[in-house]
Amino acid sequence: QVQLVESGGGLVQPGGSLRLSCVASGSGFNIYLMGWYRQAPGKQRELVATITSGGSTNYLDSVKDRFAISRAYAKNTIYLQMSSVKPEDTAVYYCKAAFLAGEQYWGQGTQVTVSS
Repeated sequence: QVQLVESGGGLVQPGGSLRLSCVASGSGFNIYLMGWYRQAPGKQRELVATITSGGSTNYLDSVKDRFAISRAYAKNTIYLQMSSVKPEDTAVYYCKAAFLAGEQYWGQGTQVTVSS
């Protein structure tokens, strides 16, 4: 069992920056992939950025040049540095952890609102 707790969401002005954190806790760690997904009202959840245990990253095209995912392995934590945010980045951001065997865990989500 893995528990994921996100933090760092809030209200930010367009063009501003925000950093999200996700801490994984529990037993038997061998997480293969961790990542950030988001869901805006009335829309499907979408992948924002992922990072594997080997450090390979993957990004949604619309955030590729503005967001950066990183992972602190010793702390079982991932971060999402969001820069030059836009109103369309407004969503609930969820953290996910996945194992090679197929198990997946989700955090409870953190709201990000981009508005002036």
